[in-house]
Amino acid sequence: MNSLTNLLPDHPLFKHLPDDTLDDLARSAIKKTYTSQEIIIHQEDVWPFLFLLANGEINAVKQSPEGRTFTATSLKSGDIFWGLSFFIEDAPMPVYLQAKQDSTIYTWNREDLIPIIKENGIMAWRLCQMMIKRMQLASGIVEDLAFHPVMSRLAGLLLDIFGDAEDEFMARDLTLEDMASHIGTTREMVCRHLYRFAEEGAIEIRRTELRITNREFLEMQLRK
Repeated sequence: MNSLTNLLPDHPLFKHLPDDTLDDLARSAIKKTYTSQEIIIHQEDVWPFLFLLANGEINAVKQSPEGRTFTATSLKSGDIFWGLSFFIEDAPMPVYLQAKQDSTIYTWNREDLIPIIKENGIMAWRLCQMMIKRMQLASGIVEDLAFHPVMSRLAGLLLDIFGDAEDEFMARDLTLEDMASHIGTTREMVCRHLYRFAEEGAIEIRRTELRITNREFLEMQLRK
């Protein structure tokens, strides 16, 4: 409980609340821990909760009826997430949540939290801002899928993951399936384009490591 008591006063969503309200939130929160790859919430579940990710990383993944997956977003420490039924009664989850690494969350059910949101306008405003940012993120994802080819999307993913360590090998934490899920394609397409990037001299691949050797080439793919 002490760790949550320390987190809430500094968090953008909660920091403007009165001290007694923060104490109530700390008491009503349910702490849950998950190991890497553990499923937290299943797609289509009715889940009327909001949570704060205290530490770790969690992926929100959309799965098709055929079993293909798309990683819609990755939640980091300090992020807030809510189920649709937190706001819309009985609305099912459009994604499933899976711990990418060992993670700890604090959850609140809607019955405990909605009255506090209604009584504190600044909290409602902050939550609206978070929703708008999520909508902007979703719009960007749709734009990428609709208007950018797989090669461009893969180049962007490589720059996001490995771009800060150009000319240095970094561990490949994502499998080919993970990469495919992040950019909305298949494992085979990712493999094909990775080897093409390697043949062009843009990247160097080892069994468990990768490094960027020609950042300009990858950035050029982004503009296509």
